[in-house]
Amino acid sequence: QVQLVESGGGLVQAGGSLRLSCAASGRTFSDYVMGWFRQAPGKERESVAAISRSGDSTYYAESMKGRFAISRDNAENTVYLQMNSLKLEDTAVYYCAAARSVSSVRGYLSGREYDYWGQGTQVAVSS
Repeated sequence: QVQLVESGGGLVQAGGSLRLSCAASGRTFSDYVMGWFRQAPGKERESVAAISRSGDSTYYAESMKGRFAISRDNAENTVYLQMNSLKLEDTAVYYCAAARSVSSVRGYLSGREYDYWGQGTQVAVSS
């Protein structure tokens, strides 16, 4: 089992920045692909970003490219999501997730590939 705990959410004005953290415990963190997903009220969950086990490869949903950056610290068992130039439509609950493996490059951004999920942290962007 892997336990994931997100933090860093909050209320921010449009154009501002937030840095989310996800602390993992229970298994060897570096054995897992890590991803961030989000779900806005009344909408389906969508992918945000993902990172390979070593951190050498990162993947982003199209609308997040250039604004968000995912990183990980395997020594600290933590994955981060730096969010810049936030927009109203970024308002959502953000979840981190861990996958033992993914089936393909596209799998990095597919929630179905992930085995463990955190409880989420709320991000609210105001005008």
